[in-house]
Amino acid sequence: MLNVLNITINYGTDEVVKKVSFTLQNGEILAIVGANGAGKTTLLRALNGTLPLKKGEILLDSKKLKDYSRREIAQKIAVVAQETETKFPVTVLEFVLAGRFAYGGAFGWETETDLTVAENALEMCDLRNFQARLMNELSGGERQRVVLARALATEARILLLDEPTANLDLAHQAMMFRLVRERCKSQAKSAIVITHDLNLASEFADEILLLKGGGVLSKGKPEAVLNAGNLREVFNVEVLLDENPASKKMRVTTIY
Repeated sequence: MLNVLNITINYGTDEVVKKVSFTLQNGEILAIVGANGAGKTTLLRALNGTLPLKKGEILLDSKKLKDYSRREIAQKIAVVAQETETKFPVTVLEFVLAGRFAYGGAFGWETETDLTVAENALEMCDLRNFQARLMNELSGGERQRVVLARALATEARILLLDEPTANLDLAHQAMMFRLVRERCKSQAKSAIVITHDLNLASEFADEILLLKGGGVLSKGKPEAVLNAGNLREVFNVEVLLDENPASKKMRVTTIY
């Protein structure tokens, strides 16, 4: 379980994240949504110890996150960042195997277990025939799926995903969210997902954290957070809210 207790994060003298608190339970998916500049990515970077806190505390299994070693954090928390182009010629399999470093492996020293875990992760991400392909020869969407596969190969209990579907087509967007949800439900693992797609958040998240100006405007079930007043305040738009007839989840349509 991850407990975020009244944290504030500064860039210089500017408070980018302000007094944010929430709890991520085992098996839960939390979506973080908000306008550009609301502090979403900054918050996510603090959750694996990449950014220091100005105030507050983050607890992982009741222990302060800052008291874990980097290797221990890497075994427990994996990050899926926004896709960036890989400049050097590493194969897809090598890239995914890099996710196993926290267990003591390194290039050329992989165990059979490492290889099996990496191959299974590639299979789950619809990349079964990509092992020998070079990362710098892939499309943006293909690279994004490889980044997810590397995170899955860590076998970490918590996934932190920053706009993971930005370069994916509709089929692979749904695949990614289904994969994350099934992993959480079947293995009691957890995920925090930053997304601009409110309908994906509504469909797949157990709870939504809505940020405005670095602080929490609302947190709770999607149907409670995604109301017309909150969305007007954060995004300055009018919306139509109804029920998706297939999934029975809240559906958000912008009124132009």
